[in-house]
Amino acid sequence: MIGFSFSTSTPAQLAYTPEIIVSATRFTDSVDRLPVNASVIQADEIARSTARTLPELLGSRAGIAMRDLYGNDGALSTIDMRGFGAAAGQNTLVLVDGRVLNDIDMSGVQWSSIPLGTIERIEVLRGSGAVQYGDGASAGVINIVTRHPARDGNRVTAGARFGSWDTRDLSAGLNLFANNVGLYAHARNYESGGYRDNNRSRQSNVALSGSWTGAAAEANLRLGIDRQGIRLPGARLVQPSAGIDLLSTDRRGAATPLDYAQRDGNHLALDLRWQLGAGELALGMGYRDKSQHSYFDFGGFPDYRSIDLDVLSMQPRFRWQGDIRGLRHSIVAGMDLAQWDYALRRSNQPSNIGQPINSVGASQDTRAFYLLDTVQLSERVVVNVGLRRERRRLSASDVYDPGAPGAFFGSAAIAGQEDARASAYEAGLRIGISDQADAVLRTGKSFRFANVDEIYETSPTFAPQFQFLRPQSARTYEAGVVLGRKAPWLRASLYRMDVDDEIHLDPFSTGVGNRNLPPLRRDGLEVETRHSVTRDIELSSAYAFTRARFTEGTLNTVVIAGRTVPLVPRHKLNLAASWRMTTDTRVRAEMHAVAEQYMDNDEGNTFQRRIPAYTTADLKIQHRVGAFTATLGVSNLFDRKYFAYAVRSQFVADRFNAYPLPERSFWIGLEYKGL
Repeated sequence: MIGFSFSTSTPAQLAYTPEIIVSATRFTDSVDRLPVNASVIQADEIARSTARTLPELLGSRAGIAMRDLYGNDGALSTIDMRGFGAAAGQNTLVLVDGRVLNDIDMSGVQWSSIPLGTIERIEVLRGSGAVQYGDGASAGVINIVTRHPARDGNRVTAGARFGSWDTRDLSAGLNLFANNVGLYAHARNYESGGYRDNNRSRQSNVALSGSWTGAAAEANLRLGIDRQGIRLPGARLVQPSAGIDLLSTDRRGAATPLDYAQRDGNHLALDLRWQLGAGELALGMGYRDKSQHSYFDFGGFPDYRSIDLDVLSMQPRFRWQGDIRGLRHSIVAGMDLAQWDYALRRSNQPSNIGQPINSVGASQDTRAFYLLDTVQLSERVVVNVGLRRERRRLSASDVYDPGAPGAFFGSAAIAGQEDARASAYEAGLRIGISDQADAVLRTGKSFRFANVDEIYETSPTFAPQFQFLRPQSARTYEAGVVLGRKAPWLRASLYRMDVDDEIHLDPFSTGVGNRNLPPLRRDGLEVETRHSVTRDIELSSAYAFTRARFTEGTLNTVVIAGRTVPLVPRHKLNLAASWRMTTDTRVRAEMHAVAEQYMDNDEGNTFQRRIPAYTTADLKIQHRVGAFTATLGVSNLFDRKYFAYAVRSQFVADRFNAYPLPERSFWIGLEYKGL
């Protein structure tokens, strides 16, 4: 990738404060001295944005696309970095305070469990992170850093937001800090009827954190609880040959009026740090669990599933900074240890889950070691090299009960186990061309292991079985120029990524199973700009050109060599304008344009229709009176009818299912921040 960042100083710009990033080295560093393509979204940018959810906010950045099914608090949203399409959720690592949120199943990140008001900053690390974090960082890493008690002082916050579709969003927060001891607490409850029929949802969150800061040591303890319940309306069917077009005739209707899902989670994390002369020792320990329950009626052939998952992790790491033969080194060495336990019970009704038809259990043990060295060769030249080695042991079993209610026919998969190993590396170079210009060159290798849902499949005779797949690997090549360190007004990137054995979930071809795909190539251009026209007006933009294609091979007898990967728009553009009308009043408008895409399950690019291109706009007005801030927001200002996800039928030539997103909606909010 070529990364460019251009910067000039104007009277309208504020004094320079270095952007701090942790994810690039897993220790605090200034982002403008590292040979990586990284950007930081600060809390004030989040507050000014028109985004109501974290996926909406991330989707406005270059190189990141956002797909949503229902538009209900981001409950079923997917973030796609650099064009992975249907596999996007498994190829971008999402962290909260340095801990991985991605699970060993296909459930995806629960974005709605991370309220925007609890975020201090977001670190976006594009095309790298595999050395630091390992499995699943092929496209990059997004690290969400939550508020720290020591950095907010004594503060009380409260907020209320009301909007279309009977939406109510209430929150409250408390931050206390004195004598090196801090406490932060935040609670939120969101409820909405949803744009679609049978799409009511509720999300509740509680976050607590405590900190102690000493002269040479620091301790942070975080606790989180989240509860989510959502009704699932399903897709809208379109089949012209049968005269069916529910996108037009019944856009907001529900195909699955009985379906729903519930997900509850808890997490506990402890971070300890010690300064030891030229060294810094850090130890992270964490526990997270998740309980999921879902019901799908399937036209009178119901399927009820209960999934319990928990993970215990430990991350010891050490950084030494000093001179070796006259060169300044920053060497990071660490280990990542994690133990996962997964249990799935499947029945026909919630009342029968005590005697499940199938009980699937899986245990995964992950151990990794990594080493990363950042060397200051001169005042203007920095290089880094890193290596990671990771081992994953997975064992899985299945039990079938022929006497269980609803068990008319079936069987159990034969128990299986796998011991897989993979490695990652990276090398980067940053050269200061002038006081306002840097050049960046980097390359790296990443990997991904198949998760539990990807290995538990059916055979051609519909018998369940465990199908272990080869680890996926990807090589990324980047080169670039960075202009302006102190107040970047332009960042751009060019990249190429070659992927071998990409892991492909195939729910559309019964009995075929999941598999490793033929080779793919992804390349693209990413550009972000920001310009202060005056002291009160700021313009920004984010553009991405993404080309993802298969370079050879077939899939289910369909030739895919040279074809475009589904669900990857070739072009995506975001424009934003902020105007500070008065000292206390600010207006922001954003526009989002996404090019057409091939539908899911159309790897051969043969389907007659595509997901149409769409353009939406949002508007937000904020006015502050003392400690209160009132907000009026309009989403999808021009009332566009659009959808971001659709899947073609495997069996009927002109049939597809689409998930329409909300038309124009309004919301008002009031927030208090004071002592």
